[in-house]
Amino acid sequence: MPEGKALYHLTLARVRESIREPGVLFWVFGFPILLSLGLGLAFRGRGPEPIAVGVMQGQRADDVARVLDKAGFQVRRLDDAAARVSLRAGKVALLVVPGATPDAPLGYRYDPAVTEGRLARVAVDDALQREAGRKDPRVVRDEPVIERGSRYIDFLIPGLIGMNLMSGSMWGIGWVIVNMRLRKLLKRLMATPMRRRDLLLAQVIARMGSLPLEVGVILVFARLAFDVRVSGSWAALVVVTIAGALAFAGLAILVASRAQNSETINGLMNLVTMPMFVLSGVFFSATHFPEVIQPALSLLPLTALNDGLGPS
Repeated sequence: MPEGKALYHLTLARVRESIREPGVLFWVFGFPILLSLGLGLAFRGRGPEPIAVGVMQGQRADDVARVLDKAGFQVRRLDDAAARVSLRAGKVALLVVPGATPDAPLGYRYDPAVTEGRLARVAVDDALQREAGRKDPRVVRDEPVIERGSRYIDFLIPGLIGMNLMSGSMWGIGWVIVNMRLRKLLKRLMATPMRRRDLLLAQVIARMGSLPLEVGVILVFARLAFDVRVSGSWAALVVVTIAGALAFAGLAILVASRAQNSETINGLMNLVTMPMFVLSGVFFSATHFPEVIQPALSLLPLTALNDGLGPS
């Protein structure tokens, strides 16, 4: 065969081989599109959105809410318990605590480490000072949020735990099953007096055994490095963690049953997990996405897991 023709056929064979591999197609075409779509929806350019501001219920709450609503803010009247939860979960960027009298200082509660909180503080103060008159501005006081659970890191750590549970179950079980199939190990085991369910149960039990270390390392690091603590029930944390790991273990088995080689399992795993990385509120709140797709986002397994692990 002439040298040029051999090069042509080898190149053509390699191109055809790449096209037939779902994993290659996903990373080259699918992943950039999904990532662009997800981030584009979350941070789409649709003009300035009204800043969500909470107003603590009190004697002067109506007056403050009226001024902020007139200035174009998205105002939410909140009691003490709802205010703490909304500020902690990022549902409001700033919490205004009205004074008992018109001359009493206004309180601004926000996380100074979050850009939205600092910007909301400036915008809200400008609106209220204009209403009071610039020549004799109202006295205000800043109340930077220092309570645990209201910082961005407190939002991030539960999302990272959920993401780790998903990745560990998907790759730790799905990949192992496919790898055993490629090594012909499954066929050999089926020839032994072994019950088939025992094979899957062994994978799940091994996965459950790694959970304390997997979750514990993140919790210990978060506590030592950022003073992030578990504010709810430890029993509830254990139940939610186990339920999440089992749910993704079942999903991993389902995906592994459709994969015949390592390239296919790579593509299928990433097709399942990558959208949830972006859409399920791991690194930023899922409320950034359009309201019309919120019901669909709530159905994602990682969204449910993150909601269970996160502040409530």
